[in-house]
Amino acid sequence: MLLMSAKERLRLRVLAEVSTGSMSLSAAALKLGLSYRQMRRVRRRHEREGDGGLVHRLRGKQSNRKISAALRTKVLELCREKYVGFGPTLISEYLLELDEPVAVSHDTVRRWQREQGLLPQGRRRGKHRRRRERRSRCGELAQMDGSWHDWFEGRSAWCCLMVMIDDATGTVFARFYERETLDAAFDVFGRYAATKGLPGGLYVDRAGIYRSDKEPTLEQELAGERPLTHFGRAMKTLEVELILANSPQAKGRVERVNGTLQDRLVKAMRLANLSDIASANRFLDQSFLASFNAKFNVAAADASDAHRAVAAELGEVLCEQHERKVGRDWCVQWRGTLLQIDKQHEALNLPGKSVTLQDRPGGTVQLTWQQQTLAWRQVKARPTRPRPKPTIVNNKRWIPSPHHPWKAGAEPRIKNASLPAPHGGPEEKTRELHQGTFLLR
Repeated sequence: MLLMSAKERLRLRVLAEVSTGSMSLSAAALKLGLSYRQMRRVRRRHEREGDGGLVHRLRGKQSNRKISAALRTKVLELCREKYVGFGPTLISEYLLELDEPVAVSHDTVRRWQREQGLLPQGRRRGKHRRRRERRSRCGELAQMDGSWHDWFEGRSAWCCLMVMIDDATGTVFARFYERETLDAAFDVFGRYAATKGLPGGLYVDRAGIYRSDKEPTLEQELAGERPLTHFGRAMKTLEVELILANSPQAKGRVERVNGTLQDRLVKAMRLANLSDIASANRFLDQSFLASFNAKFNVAAADASDAHRAVAAELGEVLCEQHERKVGRDWCVQWRGTLLQIDKQHEALNLPGKSVTLQDRPGGTVQLTWQQQTLAWRQVKARPTRPRPKPTIVNNKRWIPSPHHPWKAGAEPRIKNASLPAPHGGPEEKTRELHQGTFLLR
């Protein structure tokens, strides 16, 4: 039994009213949107065939425009053999370029591929994300990011604003730098820690400053550790958990405040007529950040402060550290120079051992070995040994020229011996033979 559509059910109700006499046939035609003659045909069919006469004649039958089974099989074979991994739209385009073009819409190809399980993985949907609640105490977590922007609106070059924001209260700490570099990250974190203390964790993006792509060594694999960058090593030393965000939304608090600062801070510096990084940093410290935080800060769920006191010397931790091996001349190589370790450390027997070189911001270099600071001085390049002059070996046969003093008064040698002598006399021939013998020697 075929089911009736809503349109056909409406016709059934209208015809019931016509049969009872409550509605005229012309009124029924007007209500159904049919002509009077068509309405008469519908009523006659209903009287002759019953309710089934109102069902469309093509219901349950194949469409007259249905694609043949042979063509469907051909297209699916091409999808399996020739067009493996192609999308429906691309397949429909290539089908038109065959020697015998096949016109099949991409929707039809997609439906056939789905029926046969040939359709590649569909479009990736957005991953479900759950809103993360703020940390309960100030100092439990801080987020840090660099915002590269035209902060001076053309009055100076583009620069980077390093922004740190407390997750619990939204307190902002920021400072301008030329670019987002390792030194800039060290400096802004050091200033934050010196002012407020060490946070429990730091949320950053996956930039090369914070993420290392090196393969772990065998010792690291056995210990379950991953290679660290200079910044990651510093955070591990300070016992600050470094969290790498997998998406900008993960650290959305600092991302949103960047947008707010790109609007409010830019306009404030325009009114103050600032056009350089030094004056902009003074403006941040003296007035802007205080008023900005007073306007946008929120109260933490727990009033206690989770910041920790700085126990180590930040300058010794927030810097690049490299391992260098001491040579037999008690020198360490560093960027094309030689650092000579002082004689007072002779008892340490350092040649062949590795020392730690700290490259601090500002160009200061310090050498340490087992937490002991080493005295050093920069020396000139190592003396080079004089190289002996190379011995010139000439195996080429030497023939004196015709005007050489050894050949004074001698006639020039005749290259072709078959030619007659210039004078033909016996004395000349003897002289020529004597000259040839001399040359052969």
